[in-house]
Amino acid sequence: MTEGYAWAQEMNCAVTVCDKDANIIFMNDKARATFASHGDLLGKNLKDCHPEHAWKTIQTLLENGGSNAYTILKKGVKKMIYQTAWFQNGAVAGLVEISMIIPEDMPHFVRG
Repeated sequence: MTEGYAWAQEMNCAVTVCDKDANIIFMNDKARATFASHGDLLGKNLKDCHPEHAWKTIQTLLENGGSNAYTILKKGVKKMIYQTAWFQNGAVAGLVEISMIIPEDMPHFVRG
């Protein structure tokens, strides 16, 4: 399903979207490539793809909205993971996860 997700298809980061039941409803090409070794994940539930502690975070986001951000180092590549609820008519409708490669020493600016 790519309808409505044209904004994400050619981004230079992996974008995965799930519905309110945690079923994956969209993955851009970069996300599909990232998880290619796991097969086609469209329609799969996030619970089956995450350890218990991560699943609890996902459940909290789906219940209450909000966002979660962290960095990982995997196979020598540092990434920032940003998960945030998306809404329909004011109610949580699912989550969007954006995974982007970041420099090892990323600049940080304090703006006044």
